[in-house]
Amino acid sequence: MPTRQAARRLVKKTGPTRRAGAARPARPESIDEYLAAVPVDKRRALAKLRTQIRAAAPEATEGISYGVPTFKLEGRLLVSFGAAVAHCSLYGVNGTDATGAQLTELESYDTSGKGTVRFAADKPLPQALVTKLVKARIARLKKASGTTSGVSDVAAPRWRR
Repeated sequence: MPTRQAARRLVKKTGPTRRAGAARPARPESIDEYLAAVPVDKRRALAKLRTQIRAAAPEATEGISYGVPTFKLEGRLLVSFGAAVAHCSLYGVNGTDATGAQLTELESYDTSGKGTVRFAADKPLPQALVTKLVKARIARLKKASGTTSGVSDVAAPRWRR
């Protein structure tokens, strides 16, 4: 007969992984679904950011990746954005322009060294700044792929094709 601890381990391993009634929210299938689930103030800021990104990179395609709205350029991640409890974020960018010079406009925003710019929903990113960040990201993708006319999957690693 198993001991009480062994019985508990057995229940933990074979029992349900979630409590009954604790439903996980459905993952959005599109950016519109994602925005519909976000509070109104953040929805406005993210919808404006979406429009700004689309204007800066009209050839990019929209989708959901890792649960957040994402723009891809020829199959490669361009930028993503999302909402958190206290802020909105733009992911996949760093604090430099296409030439590698630091952008002084980002000093008033919370940034990380890993390519995230955080901003308040009531103070969205200006169009000029979003355009600079997206164009710089496009330039880095072109440089990484070894093309000058556009991002090419031919130069991408085999596992990314």
